[in-house]
Amino acid sequence: MRSIRFQFIAFIAALLVILLLLLNTYPLISSRDAVFEEKRSSLSGQAAVIASALAGLDSPGSDSIAEVLRVLDISGFERILVADARGAVLYDSLGSSGHTDIKDVITALDSKIVFRSDFIDGAFSSSFAMPMSYQGLVTGAVYLLEHDAQRGAIILSVQGRVRAVSLVIGAAALVLAGFFAFIIMQRLRELVQSMRIVAGGDYSYRHVTRGRDEISELGNEFNQLTERLQTTERQRRRFVSDASHELKTPLASIRLLADSIVQNEGMDQGTVREFVTDIGNEARRLQRTTEKLLDLSRLDDGVQVVPEPVDMKQVSLDALVMLRPLAEERKVRVRSSLEDGCVVMATVDDMFHIIFNLVENAVKYNVPEGSVQLTLRNCKDSVQLTVEDTGIGIPEEDRLNIFSRFYRVDKARSRDAGGSGLGLSIVHDAVQAHGGSIAVGQNKPQGSRFIVSFPRPTSEETGI
Repeated sequence: MRSIRFQFIAFIAALLVILLLLLNTYPLISSRDAVFEEKRSSLSGQAAVIASALAGLDSPGSDSIAEVLRVLDISGFERILVADARGAVLYDSLGSSGHTDIKDVITALDSKIVFRSDFIDGAFSSSFAMPMSYQGLVTGAVYLLEHDAQRGAIILSVQGRVRAVSLVIGAAALVLAGFFAFIIMQRLRELVQSMRIVAGGDYSYRHVTRGRDEISELGNEFNQLTERLQTTERQRRRFVSDASHELKTPLASIRLLADSIVQNEGMDQGTVREFVTDIGNEARRLQRTTEKLLDLSRLDDGVQVVPEPVDMKQVSLDALVMLRPLAEERKVRVRSSLEDGCVVMATVDDMFHIIFNLVENAVKYNVPEGSVQLTLRNCKDSVQLTVEDTGIGIPEEDRLNIFSRFYRVDKARSRDAGGSGLGLSIVHDAVQAHGGSIAVGQNKPQGSRFIVSFPRPTSEETGI
């Protein structure tokens, strides 16, 4: 498997090759094209001057043409050739005679202009042929041939310098790319090592970040994730410890009571009945704790349920019926004010657990002859459920923790009341699972007030 560093350096190298090829090719092509254009303009101008000067001669010959060229100061060409209308050579700087076989001259005699220029062997070879005319008739042609090695040498020299500079730049870029890749890979290796440490179970470890780039941002996100994992692990261990304790306490009581019955053969029937009743109470307490743990596990797993329209008034009435014996036993009066048409998108079981747990707590932690008020009403965009009691209340410093699992404000009173410290946690998680919110406050003059709000569904959602 190829490393990221190799792939990064290979990518940079390929990019550099492309850039250097462009850098070494484009300037040469541009310079060559510019020289071609300059040659065309220069040869065209000089050929036109020669053609214009020769057009007025009555019988041009080699000597007269040479004299005209001397007067015009036309020089520096490898070859100058002048032909008449039939293609016969009138003047040739190379000394040829007879009829010309130069195709460009023959083409020029057909009233056409021909220009050619090539860059060969480090020199420019350019030719220009144009017709001579007098009074609208073609009287001959002028042909110029130029060999320019000086400009070719300049272009080759510039190209050599560009190539040398390109090689230096390419080498420097590769070195810098390698160094940069090494730094990045070192930081990535440190991050991977941090991940392995955390994967090994050390959730207290934190990755040291440097800078403000994407790798640092990734490291910060990793630290936040690790912190959440540490918090989750801490909560899990505390949950397991608390759950074990909650399950162990009733089991220990059941075992102790059962051993007492077995070991005391002469125990009277009244004591046996009392012990058996206590065993039943502890068994029911164990069952309630187990059921609540299962509810919390279901909520933690985030099992997707299909929400349906739930009539909160009917669910509230069902919960109050179930809690009536407990209220009568504790001598607590439960009152309700329930509006019609309070519908939310949820599940009946979750709404029942929410109302049941809130009212049950309000009854359990109330005072003798106290009262509980359950209010259900429609607001503008929500359905609001309020449970108020006249009980012992919740100190302000404990309100932030009351929804934590196994948390009890008064542990001794909670155990006496049969509480497990899970009810409000179930309420909180169920409310959030259905997009609601829950708040706790103080009831005047004493007691607690819980306010639960759910989004009010649209008619399209409820189908009503």
